[in-house]
Amino acid sequence: MTKSNSVNSLEELEKILKSKIAVLLYFNTISCSVGESLEPKVKNLLINNFPKVNFYTIDLNFSPKVAAKYSAFVEPTIIVFFEGKETIRKSRNIGIYELQEAIERPYKLIFE
Repeated sequence: MTKSNSVNSLEELEKILKSKIAVLLYFNTISCSVGESLEPKVKNLLINNFPKVNFYTIDLNFSPKVAAKYSAFVEPTIIVFFEGKETIRKSRNIGIYELQEAIERPYKLIFE
């Protein structure tokens, strides 16, 4: 089940990436209306199609070190990690169908 967790420190994120097989990081700010409207769609995509992907939000305003380390300077930015490696990166204009297609192949290779 995909639930929303927020990450606030690099140390916390490093632990998550080491302990979870599949992680989606959602970089955003509260003031970004595009990001706010896209977030529930991304969550639903994971719940319905990729339940083993863990969803984490990172607020660019509160976690500038995390954003800098992962070069996430535009909002929203989505980075998907499989087995600790960055596999997919999407920024700004993100289509749900496009994101689904990008996640599908590595997800099936690992989990099916």
